[in-house]
Amino acid sequence: MLYFGLAAVLVALDQLVKYLVSANIPLGGSVPFIPYILELTYVRNTGAAFSVLAEHTWLLTIVSAVMSVVLIVALAKGFFKHPLGKVSLCLVLAGAVGNLIDRAVLGYVVDMFRTLFMEFAVFNVADICVVVGGFAAAAYYLFLYDKLEGKEKTDGEADAPTE
Repeated sequence: MLYFGLAAVLVALDQLVKYLVSANIPLGGSVPFIPYILELTYVRNTGAAFSVLAEHTWLLTIVSAVMSVVLIVALAKGFFKHPLGKVSLCLVLAGAVGNLIDRAVLGYVVDMFRTLFMEFAVFNVADICVVVGGFAAAAYYLFLYDKLEGKEKTDGEADAPTE
């Protein structure tokens, strides 16, 4: 339950930031956020990252909904047992749900963080959750899963003989 609570808090944060940006910055407008690093720029994205599949919001809505259900089931069934693995799945779930809400309700995703030190796509809190959670889940599975959740011995298994 704790992990679903974390996901809910992150979704609420995502939606709050999107609301504040859309209510206070005109579409296409910008305001300083972190000097020389980030500014808040209100844009609407009908596609995925880097506007991939723009104008196919319906497809992205379906994919987001399916992924959200898969992640909810993975968390509920304990796909990862260790808290680090569960938190990584929570982050991805929060990002998927945050952008799903925008696509289903608005028909586009509200993006706002624009980097000033390099040319990059404008992104939002949900995108941050998906990227950080996705990398964390992959790293956890590749490098930590066996150590933290390795196969436990059953009663019938004996230790391998050492020489």
